[in-house]
Amino acid sequence: MSESGPRQTGHILIFEPRVEGHHLGYLKTIADRLLADGYRLTLAVDTSPDAYASVRRELGAALERVAVVAATEETKRSGATVGRVATLLAQTGADLAFLPNLDEIASAMLRDAALGRMPPALLRGRLGGIYLRPRFLQSLGLSPNLWLKSVGFRRLIRGGWFSHLLLLDPYLCARLKSREPDAPAFFLPDYFPADFVADRAEARRRLDLPEDKRVFLFYGAGYRRKGLGLAVAAMLAMPASSHVLLLCAGRQASDAGIAAGLERLAGEGRARVIDRYVSNDEEKQLFAASDAVLLPYIRHFGSSGVLMRAIGAGLPVIASDEELVGRLVRDHGLGVLFRSGDTRALRGAIESVARASSAQMAQWQAAARAVAPTRTQRAFGEALSEAFQHALSRGLGRSPSIPGAEDRRH
Repeated sequence: MSESGPRQTGHILIFEPRVEGHHLGYLKTIADRLLADGYRLTLAVDTSPDAYASVRRELGAALERVAVVAATEETKRSGATVGRVATLLAQTGADLAFLPNLDEIASAMLRDAALGRMPPALLRGRLGGIYLRPRFLQSLGLSPNLWLKSVGFRRLIRGGWFSHLLLLDPYLCARLKSREPDAPAFFLPDYFPADFVADRAEARRRLDLPEDKRVFLFYGAGYRRKGLGLAVAAMLAMPASSHVLLLCAGRQASDAGIAAGLERLAGEGRARVIDRYVSNDEEKQLFAASDAVLLPYIRHFGSSGVLMRAIGAGLPVIASDEELVGRLVRDHGLGVLFRSGDTRALRGAIESVARASSAQMAQWQAAARAVAPTRTQRAFGEALSEAFQHALSRGLGRSPSIPGAEDRRH
């Protein structure tokens, strides 16, 4: 509840044109929480047949309680722009526009703002979202693009364009608030799925995994930037007699070199590969059956759903020593870090965890359990509710005197 008075509700336009990866899971969690809080929702999603089928599967009964509009025009499926968000805000009469993935429109919007081309006036003070990868808040370096975005972001923040901004990185959020104390920025804790614990022995039996090996899970799409190539190379560099097994699950990218390496490991009994979409129940079984989780990301910026699931399952991780993931692992003692992109260092990290004593494994597991209560859907929902209450307690979207309100009346 907001400190300024009783809970306020309103009409929220949620703009989410994507259906892949984490997008629909986030959309459902956000919609469920806001509906529970009493908000009226309009969802702007991809209404093309295949995509909307995915939306229906994920949101289920919640779809019966919301209005639905097309996120982009039929002839412009890639037209996710700040102008489109403004058009839909006007058409739906919503109080606020919220983007679960603000990155969808942020780059172009920030560059335009830096050059003096501001968003449609209707959006001033009524645009919010989750900013997943605001790299310019971390470091500008020599990148003209990051400098331009930084200038545009500062103009929008100081001009009162954002109703509320949610960041998954607590360190970046604190840094932003120290620079811009009046910024409506909130830390939003990423989360693991509810009911994420399963029996280890049963999970290994279902997946036909040996009991005498330490199982290292690589979960998700096998893109090079996720470091699957590093993991395969590190495994191949170990003796075939090592009591280590790589469990690789999720639809894999088309990479002949990685595929050949996985095939060799599988043929030697050192890898199990599940190259397909994995259901929610199978996902839980995969983590329950594993001893540790690999996060060998290469130049990854932002949060990691796989790290959240490792925390939920109480598993240690082996992660690249960079950016947010590396800092969370270090600060909370969640596992072992290695030099990013270094195959030899990754091999050493895997071997050290494979040799780790029961006491050491228990220490890592305890660290994960200690963090877990702060990374639940409930914690995510409470932070989300607080941010929306902050936005509405300022009267945003409710008074005809707000900048841009006259646009909505015409």
